[in-house]
Amino acid sequence: MAINNPYATYQNNSVNTSTPGELTLMLYNGCLKFIQQAKRALEQGSIEEKNTYTQKAQAIVTELMVTLDQSQAVSKEMMILYEFVNNRLLDGNIKGDAGLYDEASEIITEFRDTWKQVIQINRTKMYGNMDEV
Repeated sequence: MAINNPYATYQNNSVNTSTPGELTLMLYNGCLKFIQQAKRALEQGSIEEKNTYTQKAQAIVTELMVTLDQSQAVSKEMMILYEFVNNRLLDGNIKGDAGLYDEASEIITEFRDTWKQVIQINRTKMYGNMDEV
């Protein structure tokens, strides 16, 4: 008999009911989480964990690259930054340099924060100012 894991159920429901914009935000947050875990593993000398978390962060960046809407003018610049982030993660993993993880994290944080603002602007346009309700 399988035991239901409420957290896994919540995560599954969260992904299945989220908008594409919210899913992208989840990817940015997940990427940041894995970068921090990789950096922590590096500081603790856990090479295997550092590698695992780095690869998870890179997989997310790759997913962001694959799903990038190439019809938008800003896409070319975003792709360059995503490639840079992937290279920083790769180099950070190989060289064991926490500063390279920080560089990747800074760029992903900027993307995440900007994306959060876009979602908020779109919600305001769709639903009006929710503060007045």
